[in-house]
Amino acid sequence: MAVAGLLLVGLPAVYFLAVYGCGEEEDRLAAAMADEPVLGTAPEGADRASRYQECDDDSLFVSVGAQYRYAGSPKTALRHYREAAQADSWRPHTTADGEPVPGCFTKAVGGTTAYLTVKGPGKGVLEVGIIGDHEKSEWC
Repeated sequence: MAVAGLLLVGLPAVYFLAVYGCGEEEDRLAAAMADEPVLGTAPEGADRASRYQECDDDSLFVSVGAQYRYAGSPKTALRHYREAAQADSWRPHTTADGEPVPGCFTKAVGGTTAYLTVKGPGKGVLEVGIIGDHEKSEWC
């Protein structure tokens, strides 16, 4: 009885401690995404406010990006990132009908499909980020 109880409680605990959450594979993906040149560009007049790198322990998706203080128009920001993304081999993401998804681009990075997104500016903040996981989830 004690052995069965130990197995029922112990094995999940060992799994949780040894396997659960982000690890080296996600660290490598984050590093590869953070090295993407498009994250180092910004439209004229944008001031970088912060840079981030995160990994979700439950779903193992990785995100990296930058936020900028920006008073320009969304059209100007999107045009800047569309040009910067395409110059770095990112392709516009499309719907099943073949329509481009505004502000979303895809590229193979670190062994998976990564998604570059441009959001804003909203309340003076422009965000450009890359998200991906090894499950090849779709993020736009």
